[in-house]
Amino acid sequence: MTAAMYDLMDFDEVLETFDPVMGLEVHVELNTQTKMFSSSATNFSAAPNSNVDPVSLGLPGALPVVNAKGVEGAIKIGLALNCSIAESSRFARKNYFYPDQPKNYQISQYDEPIAYNGYLDVVLEDGTKWRVEIERAHMEEDTGKLTHLGGVGGRIEGATTSLVDFNRAGIPLIEIVTKPIIGAGARAPEVAKAYVGALRELVAALGVSDARMDQGSMRVDSNLSLRPIGQEEFGTRTETKNINSLRSVEQAVRFEMQRQARVLEDGGSIEQETRHYQETNGTTSKGRPKETADDYRYFNDPDLPPVIAPREWVEEIRQTLPEMPWIRRARIQQEWDIKDEEMRDLVNAGALDLIIATVEAGAQPSEARSWWVSYLAGKANEAGVELVALPITPQQVVRVIGLIKEGKLTTKLARKAVDGVLAGEGDIDEVVKARGLEVVRDDGAIEKAVDEALAANPDIVEKYRAGNKKVTGAIVGAVMKATRGKADPAQVNKLIAAKLN
Repeated sequence: MTAAMYDLMDFDEVLETFDPVMGLEVHVELNTQTKMFSSSATNFSAAPNSNVDPVSLGLPGALPVVNAKGVEGAIKIGLALNCSIAESSRFARKNYFYPDQPKNYQISQYDEPIAYNGYLDVVLEDGTKWRVEIERAHMEEDTGKLTHLGGVGGRIEGATTSLVDFNRAGIPLIEIVTKPIIGAGARAPEVAKAYVGALRELVAALGVSDARMDQGSMRVDSNLSLRPIGQEEFGTRTETKNINSLRSVEQAVRFEMQRQARVLEDGGSIEQETRHYQETNGTTSKGRPKETADDYRYFNDPDLPPVIAPREWVEEIRQTLPEMPWIRRARIQQEWDIKDEEMRDLVNAGALDLIIATVEAGAQPSEARSWWVSYLAGKANEAGVELVALPITPQQVVRVIGLIKEGKLTTKLARKAVDGVLAGEGDIDEVVKARGLEVVRDDGAIEKAVDEALAANPDIVEKYRAGNKKVTGAIVGAVMKATRGKADPAQVNKLIAAKLN
């Protein structure tokens, strides 16, 4: 079922009656070598249930020990989000049962988070700045991962069997919670997308996480409620869980606005519940009733002492923070001499970091932009993935650009080489060799193809000699076809001109 098949209120009609209130909870996995409270490894690609230990499995008598690097990562995120850093914060037990939670509680922070009262300024597509206020950024451990079999894309909808992998259980996690976002109106979906995109960029710049939404190292829960225009009290909210792309964040907010408005307009009521986002059609489906904080029965974890962050240590960490993305953007924009609109396009396409890495690897800014924003962005769109998820590196793009400059590939052949890399056929040079893509340098073969093309097109030869120098395109095309696109166009044009003159 597509979104169009649901009984939804027209988006413009929603805004005539209701005011959306939004909250975003973003979970960021830290890239520490070991887990938050134990010594198990955290590598993403390990075999299921191989990175486990008594602590992450919740075995009796196993005691947690805090990962100092995890605390440092939390402080870095808090500082970058303009938060206050608590000199003393505590871990609590969040009690609930779920198959991926082996202890039946999660070690988290509740009323004493490590970072609180911050903000992040984001830029919308038209250049409008929007300040998103941060309630808190707190430390916790991640849960295990459920894989649902029989459903679409590994999701629970339609699944018949579920498998659990505890490798992820215990990985350091920072949950960043916004204050209620009000007043966004029609721009609520756009604000959500822009905020998550800016946060992802910030976290990656800090070096504390790869922020790969497609791999689950950054996940979004979107809370949304509607209230009649003019009403002060918030409506009942739903929480759409584990959204894993920027486009999906925007679609989930938009869909829930339209769905909830229809329910309310028809005299129904909104249930406080979790909902599952369906990547295939941009809809949400019913999950489970949503608990309140009291339902989790929080209490301080008796096995863990308070986390002490002395002012001196916090200031030392502050000095290690890298150039913030918005400052870097302003600098790069000036260095590359590009307009505000073009910079926004690069950011919105998720291309800026990839372009910067490509330039740092040896390409010119214009060359890097051309490849990432035009050809590769198109390939990402065809595959339905974000640009960063394409299986090609900035170094490989630089190699392609180098082969073009060396005259070994034409742009057309280079694109075929890139297609091979994206298809998993190997590195650039391996694909070029396997597909036989290198430009033909045999002067005899090219000259023969030119002679045959001229002989087959006497009318073009006549027009050229009559003064129409623009008619040789058909000759060039015939030669390129005869050489299967592997002749050097410059060489072909030179030979044609020499013979016709």
